[in-house]
Amino acid sequence: MKDMNENRHPLAQGSIGGLLWKFAIPSIVAMLVSSLYNIVDQFFIGRSVGELGNAATNISFPLTLSCVAVSLLFGIGGASAFNISIGRGEQDAAEKEKAVFYIGNAIVLLWGCGILLCLTTQVFLEPMLRFFGSPDDVLEYAKTYTRIVSLGFPFLIGTTGGGHLIRADGRPEFAMLCNLSGAVINVILDTLFVFVFHWGMAGAAWATVIGQVFSGSLAVWLLSRCKTMKIRKEHLIVRRDYCGRVAVLGTAPCINQLAMMILQIVMNKSLKYYGQLSVYGESIPLACAGIITKVNQVFMSFIIGISQGLQPIVSYNYGAKLYHRVKEGYLKACAAGFTIAVIAFLLFQFAPRQIISIFGEGSEAYYQFAVNYFRIFLFFTFLNFSQKITSNFFTAIGKPKGGIFLSLTQQILFLLPLILILPIFFGIDGIMYAGPAADGSSGLLAILMAARELGRKEYVGKNC
Repeated sequence: MKDMNENRHPLAQGSIGGLLWKFAIPSIVAMLVSSLYNIVDQFFIGRSVGELGNAATNISFPLTLSCVAVSLLFGIGGASAFNISIGRGEQDAAEKEKAVFYIGNAIVLLWGCGILLCLTTQVFLEPMLRFFGSPDDVLEYAKTYTRIVSLGFPFLIGTTGGGHLIRADGRPEFAMLCNLSGAVINVILDTLFVFVFHWGMAGAAWATVIGQVFSGSLAVWLLSRCKTMKIRKEHLIVRRDYCGRVAVLGTAPCINQLAMMILQIVMNKSLKYYGQLSVYGESIPLACAGIITKVNQVFMSFIIGISQGLQPIVSYNYGAKLYHRVKEGYLKACAAGFTIAVIAFLLFQFAPRQIISIFGEGSEAYYQFAVNYFRIFLFFTFLNFSQKITSNFFTAIGKPKGGIFLSLTQQILFLLPLILILPIFFGIDGIMYAGPAADGSSGLLAILMAARELGRKEYVGKNC
């Protein structure tokens, strides 16, 4: 049996902090790009179409979240299965072949689900948008935008999920390039299609799709030229055992996104219903909440990027029984996440009107709702880092049940019931107060679960 002290794999050596940022920075860029696809469209649509256009992108947003959920299910799942396998020392030819099957099956599942989601959206477009909470005056804008962007779903899923597989191959900088290239194309074409050609919602949608097609195609090219493995046709044949392992390890981050999707649908319906009973009306709460959700996603991109950067480090070192490096990696990720979360908290509390003004002008009621939503709903932003990082940590060490449970806490177990209950007593303000109650509870629970895990005897001292 090999001495773990002599493990020469790059993930078993060197500074944990250096490794964390080596993998986290490309992950952060990838997540920022994903967020910017939405927020850039929000900017151009807000400036050209106005409040109804902003509300329409919010109605369409659950479908984007479903794409990200699929990407994480098979992208992180495939990457974790591959890294854990290699970390256990499975370096002989037969076992290395097994590890490559995880990657190959993940690729097929990513693109297959993307095509299926695209076709489903095209066939059931209007019923889906009404189910997502679209008011009548927003529906046509939402249909125009969603019908076009759904064509890019296979490429969006292929890019986002493929980025995790490319990072598992030890090429995080290429994963970053893959995502960044599509975002740059999107911004350039948004400017041209919306401000120059005045194509409105359709122009913003086509700019998004073209950018996604380019980055998705680049991801396929990069995966066909892996550094640590060679993917052949037989690796792309879907097998139940490999798919099952990939899905289990990707379930926690996937559920987190699905929870966000379910929450977004319920939130849209609640904002529409209680908005029409308030001074704000139906469209203002939908438009403001949509913008603020996407601004918050920019902050969460840093947190999720850090958690994803931690994944290969933790997976490999846990498999290699280098538990002191697992613990150090988690604590450094939390320190970085907390710093970023505090900065976001200060911005959301002290500059909400300035942030919302970036996305177009509105009435005084529009600004009033936006400022209150920023300050109240996102009050516990400074704790939000712990739930995401800890959930992914449990998945990365091969304990998906803990990750799944934490993924459910913030969105489903805490926030969803509060959104349904509090507005009954407090009207639309109840939706705002549901946010900090859920964020604070889930953040503290994540800290307690992590403390319990890291208190286990194997994490004490410099274990080998």
